[in-house]
Amino acid sequence: MATVEPAATLRAAWPPGLPAPVATGPLTGGSVAATWDVRLADGRRVVVKRGPHAAEVEADGLAALADAGVAVPRVLGHRERPLVLERVGEGLPPPTDAHWAALGRQVAGLHRVPFPRFGWHRDNHAGRFPQPNPWSGNWPDFFAEYRVRTHLGDAAVPGPLRRRLLHACEGPIQQRLRPDPPAVLTHGDLWRGNTIAGRWIVDPEACAADRELDLAYMQMSAHAAFPAAFWAGYHELLELPEGYPGRRPILQLHHRLLQVRHFGARQLPPLVAALDQLGW
Repeated sequence: MATVEPAATLRAAWPPGLPAPVATGPLTGGSVAATWDVRLADGRRVVVKRGPHAAEVEADGLAALADAGVAVPRVLGHRERPLVLERVGEGLPPPTDAHWAALGRQVAGLHRVPFPRFGWHRDNHAGRFPQPNPWSGNWPDFFAEYRVRTHLGDAAVPGPLRRRLLHACEGPIQQRLRPDPPAVLTHGDLWRGNTIAGRWIVDPEACAADRELDLAYMQMSAHAAFPAAFWAGYHELLELPEGYPGRRPILQLHHRLLQVRHFGARQLPPLVAALDQLGW
């Protein structure tokens, strides 16, 4: 839990055009950014995030999702670090199947926004770490280089495991992924913890990618699985690609490596098990 951020401290870096913050309290959740419940001088309550990265990067991702028809908290303002967001979800009843189905349709709509190439118009961040997004016409190479190899210089990845993953990047990954999937808009970090009340989606790491990358992470956490109604809504617009289950453990390598880098050795066994399963 974040410590209380004095309103006076926030005012020193407050986005222009917003009423001043007059009271703050900590919010739980998240391991990268500190988050506060803030009351403004006009009585509104907002959410303020202060992370290690420039706030405009997250605002950019939220804008891309909103343009695609995904429900996200409105960005009310930002400066170099603080990001001020509409406060959503407070006091609402638990989401119904209808809410989850609507969210599933929105994610399917996101995955139908086309791009000519894979990548993004800027680098952004995956948690605490830089996420390179150079434009590329080759999805398997993009994934191997910028979603797997980019993690392997971290000392949290032991040498023997690093060598196995480097070998995978030198051909096995490219041979198993779809060679020419459509490049579409993806969230990049889409798990149930990045939804609010079954109605909104937050914390994007936006990128034009194979939609299977989002699907793989959405299906990685058994204890925080999306409900059946979400998938029913998604399948109204899009079915899972043929052969996707066999590619899923490959695409999950990106997030398994991120978990090792963020949380240490206790996250190594699932990564090792995935490589064993793949025979790499």
